[in-house]
Amino acid sequence: MSGMVIIGCGQAGGQAAASLRQEKYGGPITMVGAEQYIPYQRPPLSKQYLSGEQEKGKLNLRQESFYSDKDINLVLETEALSVDSQAKEVTLATGEILPYDKLLIATGGRPRKLEIDGSSLSGIHYLRTISDVDLIRKQMNESQHLVIVGGGYIGLEVASVAVKKGLAVSVLEMEDRVLERVTTEEMSAFYDKLHSDQGVQILTSTRATAFKGEERVEAVVCGSQSIKADLVIVGIGILPNIEIAESANLAVDNGIVVDERCMTSNEHIFAAGDCMNHPNPLLGRRLRLESVPNAMEQGRVAASNMLGGDKIYAAMPWFWSDQYDHKLQMVGFSKESEHSVIRGDIESKCFTVFYLKDEVVVAADAVNNPKEFMASKQLVGKKVSAQSLADTNTELKTLLS
Repeated sequence: MSGMVIIGCGQAGGQAAASLRQEKYGGPITMVGAEQYIPYQRPPLSKQYLSGEQEKGKLNLRQESFYSDKDINLVLETEALSVDSQAKEVTLATGEILPYDKLLIATGGRPRKLEIDGSSLSGIHYLRTISDVDLIRKQMNESQHLVIVGGGYIGLEVASVAVKKGLAVSVLEMEDRVLERVTTEEMSAFYDKLHSDQGVQILTSTRATAFKGEERVEAVVCGSQSIKADLVIVGIGILPNIEIAESANLAVDNGIVVDERCMTSNEHIFAAGDCMNHPNPLLGRRLRLESVPNAMEQGRVAASNMLGGDKIYAAMPWFWSDQYDHKLQMVGFSKESEHSVIRGDIESKCFTVFYLKDEVVVAADAVNNPKEFMASKQLVGKKVSAQSLADTNTELKTLLS
């Protein structure tokens, strides 16, 4: 019997399944996931779960009973091998064939691998799944020197956990500054100092060229420099999982290409989350996002349109990062601005940076400032004077009209 099939048990797929039932769909729903776990949240993996503050069960998007109560069939620890878009069938690694009326591809992404000499040594890890973190946590307890390759958000979040556990931590970033690909110089400088003050060694303009060791990693080579390491975590980006889409002959370009309704180049197949490339009418361009709010909302939009709806996905991207006791919340893309305005005192570690282009707010970064972040999300796209934004005596909500 055909029905709705979802490939991927991440946050986009999990939300889509729930939304299908919320919208009163009564037919069969089957979710196929390569991991052994029911849909769970990934953001805490590099933060609270890695530190041990959050238990495994607390990661779940919904209780396990939700899926049985809602008659959602979970096929776990099983890979979907291919899609026959003509026959409308999914072939699983077990040999089972799942027919579908509508298919959602929510396969997410996988870590970009660092292929250098010594990369197969034990003690070198990538952080993407619960199983990855379980192994990293175990080895953290046995290690003294951690080297993190990649100064992005994941790398810095891991550094903040590891240094608290007493490890000597070095972060290697090949660019001129940490977070260079995602934020501006002020924010890079803030986070560089935040970590350096905690004892983390930040090495910018530094590329890992080899790993050294007998069976387990013992050092990371960076040109003529060698950095002691008995544990390495590589965080150099994510690649979208598009292979299943390619098997269905769908349009692919830095992700699975969809329209504003999350529909692929085949009207019976939809996509959501990290694996898809979508148009954003608010930004006027296409993009692929690795973002939980993005994945969840696309799951809702895709589910509605799989049922014949006409929902459009149009949301301003926002993100967050927890490092030490500090929360960074971001909306928009600061790289697209012409200049920035700092509201508050950076030294106090409670401030907001607004980014403007032609006097229009295009992005904002708020550190330990959730109230102002909520207003900042509403200010994006509005024309506001830099002077008003900088004046802490001016309530941000008064600038919304």
